[in-house]
Amino acid sequence: MVNAVMERPTNPAFSGLSPFGRLAVTHALSVSGDACFTIALATSTFFAVKPGEARGNVILYLCLTMVPFAVVAPLIGPALDRSRGGRRTLVAIGCIIRAVLLLLMAKYQSGVMLYLLAFGVLVCSKGQAVAKSALVPTLVKGEHQDFVQANSRLALISVIAGLLGGLPAAALATLFGIRSALVLGSVILLFGAFCAFRIPRAPRSTKDEVETPADRASLHAPSIVLAGSAMGILRGGVGFVSFFIAFAFKSSEALLGTVLAVSTVGGLIGVVGAPLLRKYVRQEIILVVSLLIPGVVALFAARSHTSFSLIVTAFFVAVFAGGGRLVFDSLVQRDAHDAARGRAFARFETRFQIVWVVGAIIPVAITMTKQVGLFLLGITLCFGGLSYVGGLRAARSRRPPAALAPGSDPPAAGPPTPPPGRVPRKDRPAAAPEVVDP
Repeated sequence: MVNAVMERPTNPAFSGLSPFGRLAVTHALSVSGDACFTIALATSTFFAVKPGEARGNVILYLCLTMVPFAVVAPLIGPALDRSRGGRRTLVAIGCIIRAVLLLLMAKYQSGVMLYLLAFGVLVCSKGQAVAKSALVPTLVKGEHQDFVQANSRLALISVIAGLLGGLPAAALATLFGIRSALVLGSVILLFGAFCAFRIPRAPRSTKDEVETPADRASLHAPSIVLAGSAMGILRGGVGFVSFFIAFAFKSSEALLGTVLAVSTVGGLIGVVGAPLLRKYVRQEIILVVSLLIPGVVALFAARSHTSFSLIVTAFFVAVFAGGGRLVFDSLVQRDAHDAARGRAFARFETRFQIVWVVGAIIPVAITMTKQVGLFLLGITLCFGGLSYVGGLRAARSRRPPAALAPGSDPPAAGPPTPPPGRVPRKDRPAAAPEVVDP
């Protein structure tokens, strides 16, 4: 992986990293800083509740995670597409703001102020995630399948950087309190801001270029719309299975630890396997498989509804959710115009977070048996996969012929061919040509 992002030293100002390598380093530092924030927030509020109050606090937290997207979708997405260097600038500014907010959280560790600071951190973190996804096509040169590989590397870096940042933060929080974890996260994010300014500028899009009909139409391409609906169902399934298993195993820390470890390994397998699978099949096929296989596994698991079946289901959901997300990002990077790519990712991130929260709230608000929960998950995922296949086939059947496709030249108009056996009389005067007043 290091060889993939490193190149021969050509830029002494930044240790010879390639443009994509600079984004990878910045992304790793950002994820590490977010891990410190998550550890501190969990230590201060999420786990410091009585068992009877857990569900109410979880619902409050889930609703809080949706609020930042009210800023990300209408404001950050268009700003990314219009400003010169706006994507890398947003990454840098987001790191700086989060660093300051973490220092303030070290002072205000409870009350309304803590939630307001956490809201600011989440807004900046989600905005940076959108900017990162929009930056990938401008830094990766090659075939479309390279987008899957690039997204895979960034996702793998996220897992590794989250562990490298979260483990020291957890140790510091245990030994010296959560202030030390917040300070560590602030230092990491400040260094990430420095690295962000070393990312090459993205090409500027003028206002006219941003508002062209072709750019707007690219956001409504069938390949993007259908893939977004399929990925939304998969994200909702991830939220459902995460909190369904969390409450099913809430009395056993060993089982919860096992599910966490299995899900982490499954996510790594999906991240590594998606680029390999992309070499042989199209992105759409991978996305279909990412819905159907976990759905079928969940339906079979519902028959036995044991703890082992829940763990197996969590593993398969993690594998295909990780791979499916990489494929979806590559589809948007492939088919959306660069001038509208920031808005596209902002909108889809908002929708995915909403459906993730909806899926997570269902097992939190409604107590259900293991069998019912697994059956509901399996039916939903299979329905999503089959609907995606039907949508692709319907879109293919509605595709206009090549001669009538947008951008193609219409057939040349010529004089009508006379019926066979009839020859126009030569002594008949020719009709005067019709003149059309423009």
